Amino acid sequence: MNTADQILFLLKTRGPQTAQQLAALLDLTSMGARRHLEGWQEKGLLSTEDRADKVGRPARYWCLTEAGHARFPDRHADLTLQLLEQVRSLFGEAGLEKLISARETSSEALYRARLATSPALEDKVTHLAQARDEEGYMAEVQPAADGALLLIENHCPICAAARVCQGFCRSELEVFQRVLGPDCTVERAEHALAGARRCVYLIKPV
Repeated sequence: MNTADQILFLLKTRGPQTAQQLAALLDLTSMGARRHLEGWQEKGLLSTEDRADKVGRPARYWCLTEAGHARFPDRHADLTLQLLEQVRSLFGEAGLEKLISARETSSEALYRARLATSPALEDKVTHLAQARDEEGYMAEVQPAADGALLLIENHCPICAAARVCQGFCRSELEVFQRVLGPDCTVERAEHALAGARRCVYLIKPV
């Protein structure tokens, strides 16, 4: 991955950053980072916002535009939407629910197999994140307060499908709870479809 692409990746996974922050992460000069940022801005992939972080001049933050987010894989969104509309047209909402249920069953079986040898909650969440990362969700795990864990998904490869059928999101939350077991609770703390930059699940031991 070249430096320019690394900048897009960091903005995707970490959210808005200043040129100075990106320069420090990539061992560049601020001027070097700014050149890359301005290049992407000219192509319509980045925009800026000024924030008054401290007393004095506002800091300029760089963030991905909709076109910038589209640079990341979306699992052939147009085809997916067409298929969903055809299922809805031919079989109604009941047919769509059957489709979601079939996907849920398949995903649950895959995740259970990956978590089978992990008795500890932290290990389970780590293996779940690895499985989701392989599916294109750019997933990672971070510790939270009181022994809780955050399962963070920086990208949603099925976002287009989830926008027209929110059952996909409901289904994923339920699958996570079942595969992680009764010793924890799973709740969605951030939701991309509600306007957040990413999806975040808060997993608390019971």
